[in-house]
Formats: sequence, structure tokens, C-alpha cells
Amino acid sequence: MEQNIELRIVDPKTLKFIDNRDPRHIPADRMADAALKANAKAIGFLQPPLFSQEEDGSLTIILGRRRVRTAIANKQKELAILVKPADPLDNMRAVSENVIRAPMSPVDLWRSIESLASENWTEEALATAFAIPVRQVRKLRLLGNILPAILEHIGRGDMPSERELRVIAAAPLSEQTEAWEANKPRKKAEVSWCDLARALSKHEMFARNAKFGEKEQTAFGIVWIEDLFAPANEDSRYTTDAEAFLAAQRAWLEANLPENGEIIEADDYGSAKLPKGAERVWSSKPAEGDRIGFYIAPRDGSVKDIAFRRPTPLKGENSATAGGDDSGAIPSKTRPDITNKGMEMIGEMRTEALSAALTQSEISDQTIIGLLLLALSADNVSIRTNDSTPTRSLVAKIAEGGKLTSDTTLIRSVAVEVLRNTLNCKLKYNGSGLAARIAGDEIGADAELPTMATDDFLSTLSRKALEQLGSGLGVLPRQRVKETRVAIVEQARDTRVVLPAAHFALSAEESAKFSQEPYRYGVNTEAEADDGTDENGDLAEFGESGEPPHGETEDAGEAETSFEDDEAEQGKAA
Repeated sequence: MEQNIELRIVDPKTLKFIDNRDPRHIPADRMADAALKANAKAIGFLQPPLFSQEEDGSLTIILGRRRVRTAIANKQKELAILVKPADPLDNMRAVSENVIRAPMSPVDLWRSIESLASENWTEEALATAFAIPVRQVRKLRLLGNILPAILEHIGRGDMPSERELRVIAAAPLSEQTEAWEANKPRKKAEVSWCDLARALSKHEMFARNAKFGEKEQTAFGIVWIEDLFAPANEDSRYTTDAEAFLAAQRAWLEANLPENGEIIEADDYGSAKLPKGAERVWSSKPAEGDRIGFYIAPRDGSVKDIAFRRPTPLKGENSATAGGDDSGAIPSKTRPDITNKGMEMIGEMRTEALSAALTQSEISDQTIIGLLLLALSADNVSIRTNDSTPTRSLVAKIAEGGKLTSDTTLIRSVAVEVLRNTLNCKLKYNGSGLAARIAGDEIGADAELPTMATDDFLSTLSRKALEQLGSGLGVLPRQRVKETRVAIVEQARDTRVVLPAAHFALSAEESAKFSQEPYRYGVNTEAEADDGTDENGDLAEFGESGEPPHGETEDAGEAETSFEDDEAEQGKAA
């Protein structure tokens, strides 16, 4: 039935209500009224209130009591209303308008927000217009990161919880696709959102547990993500890069360790692993000489501490043997950056690189002569008068018939062979010592060194040296040293990695030692463990091959004595 409806502009204060005709006797909550007020102030009323006009000309409101009250609260001077003749359906209209209205689906609301955002509406403006918090707008916009297939299912009314929605939205689309294929429902069944979120969840490290500051955050490339679903009054920032978080925590701890502090490790259950023989101190105030162990909980990355006491030194031990100070603490042995085995491996690598460089390099005659002089001064060279030495057999090529050849090419070739046969960087008793290092540095033998990013060599490095090497390759420290080694080998698969300590150039200390006679590489006793092995289980005293270390062979002294006896005998014969 058509009705004559008139649009009028009135002052909302002049409108009168008949309360007994209002189907909503229980008022809306204050938050809902505040939302309507904010919305009306931002964009106005989309639907004018509806009134019926009685025979005496008075107006009776049918729909829109809250809109009229909101206009008065907003101090509007004018309000558009619709006026129609009264009829028997007015009471039904008043009730049905409050009952049959359905809220929008979150997906539809998100699509609407995205559409408005494309028209340059800011999140703050949208929040004001919809009378909802900015936080709620941002939550809805998370749906933009949801796989379309999952979004379609959500639109049907099967909605995950806020926590599950956050986990799903934070995952890359490729991971969402894989997880959805494994967890999507059959036919009309509901999704197990818990299983889907579990498949996509990552270990989160929260900023509230971080001890480090912006310096470490930048150095380790940590980017905070805001947890929009967490309570508004707490720091909800987190990162899923657990390795970077733990590395930053450790870096801060190392830089801020107190005088009586000590970094210890956590076991597989997240509890502190005290040093061998140490006892936990349960008193609230540790005694003088007690230590404070700091460790990082692997589950949440928080820094925890525990007081402990090292065992008392045995009777007769002084403070030096017990710990080097008056506290009576017994320090654990510090592993050197490179063990004896590692230094021997470097020596083998240097020798091969030096030999290759002598063959391939364009070396001037002046340099060749200088290298020969160095070779004669090497630790493994003895001037003997007996015949048939290997070196003489090489030199014989340029002295056929007892005459030195004038073929400079042949002389040069033989000189290189002699150098290759003489100079070596091995740490055994027949090594050339620092002379070979100087020669290698002169002819650029560093370029011939092989990659050292192998598990065999990296196992000879200390944790500190390993993490320094990894830092240069962009590899973050892992909880376990073995995992760090594997990561470095994988990162450097197509790269030649040479440890700076393996370069041929001498340090200032080594340069000073070169003038001393004789020079030998000393045994690195700090690398040896109490049971005769180092941290890797390698034989510390005799190496893997069982050979005595660095010139300490049983027959070395006898061999040198025999040479001297030969010279003495030949001297008598002369």
C-alpha cells in the first residue's frame, strides 16, 4: 500500500517521545551510544528517523529514537526526518526494525574497509566513522593476508578465534596453501582452526623479554611485529626470528656481565647447567666468592640467573692453582681459538698453496734469488758435505758435465723445483718455519689457499672463533656449536673461506721471532684436555696420526747427532 511520505527539517529538541510505545525499554549500553554519537558526528545519519502524524497534527516517533537523542547530544540545530500518516502497522515496524537487522560478516566488513582505504581513508578516519578502535580496524585488515580459499570459508560463517586468525595471517601464502591442503574440511564440515594454526605457528620471542637495545636489534636484523590481539596495556611486540633474538641476548649478556657473573648454558629442559662440581647457593644473599651464573632460557629467550659456589680448593693448593684470585674459584680451561690439529691442517694447506704459487706466479729473478736465500735459512735445511741429497739431484740438471748451464730458463725452472721441494709450512720437525711464510706472502700464495669452510677444519675452532667467522658470513650463532658449523658450511658452499689467522703474512711478534735461532712452533698446551684430548676428542699430545707434535720425534735428536758425527768424520778425513 503506497503512502505519502514527507521529508522535513526540524530542530531535534522540539520532537516529543511517547515512551510507552518504545519497544526497547532496556537502553543500549553506553559504549554503543558513544559509538553512534561518534559515527553521526563523522558522517551524519544515513537513514532519517521515521514519524507518524496524528489527526491533531502531532508527531509520534516510529523508528529512530537513539538517532534523535544522538542529534541532541551532538548539538545539531537541524535534523532530517520522514513523516507519514499513522496506520496500524507502525508498532510492527518499530519492533521489526530492531529485530531483523543482521550484523555484517567480518569478511564483508574487511572488504568494505579495504575499499574505503583505496579511496584514501586512513585507519584513524575509518575507526572514527565506524565508531570502533583503530586496533579493531587493523585486526580486520589482517584478513588481507589470508589465503583466498581460507577467506572464502570464513565468509560462510566459520570464523577462527582471534589468536588463530593472527597466526594464520602472519604466515606466508605459500605456507598457508600447504597447511590448508592438509587441514581443509571435507564437504560441509567445520575447519579445525586449532590444527591449522598449529601447523603455521612459529616460535615467538617477545620484546618484553629482551635485555638488548636498539644497537643489538639493528646488528642482528631483528624486526618487531605487533601482536594486535594482545591486551592493550602490555608490550605485545614479538619476532619469529628466534635465532637472531637469542644471539642478540647473548651479545648483550657478554657486554654487560657483572664482575662476579659467568655465562652458563641451559639444558634441554631449559634449566641451568652448572659448571662441573659447582653447587647451587639457595640463600637469598650469596656469600663473598660465590658466582652468579647467567643463562638464556631457550623457550622464551629471557635471561635468567642462578647463584652457585665452585668447589673448595684442595689442601695445599694456593690461590694461583685454584683460580688465580683470592675468591678460591677454579676457572675452567679456556680453549684456544685454533687447536693443535687445526694449526697442523693450516700448515698443510699453506704448503700446498705455496707450492702452487711458486709454479703459477710470475716471479722476478731478483725474487727467485731472495727466495732461495730464504730457503737456505729455513729450519728444515742442513748444510751437509755428504753426497746424493735430493736437492743435489735436482740441481744436477743445470750442472751436467760439471759445468753450469747458461740456459736461464732451465736455471729458473730448477730453482722453482728446489724451492717447492724445500719450503713448506708443516708443523713437523721438517717444516721450514717462518721462512716459508715470508716466501708465501711475497708471491701471493694466499690466493692458492683452499676453502676452510669444512666440518673437519671448523671442528678445530673454539666457539668464539667459530662465531666470529660465521658473523662475517652472515651466519647467526646457534645454541649448539655443531649447528653453527653446519650452518657455516652450508652458507659457504659456493664460497672460498680463508681464516685470517691462516694467511701467510707474519704478525709483529712472529717477525721478531724470525731473527731467533732456531724457531719452532710450540705445542699449544692450553688446547689439551685432562684426558689427553681436546674439545673435539682429538688426540692432543700426538694428533690423530699418533705422531709426536712439532719436531718432538724420538729420533729427531739422533738424526741431528748423526749429521754432526758425519761432518766430524769428514773433517778428520780432510
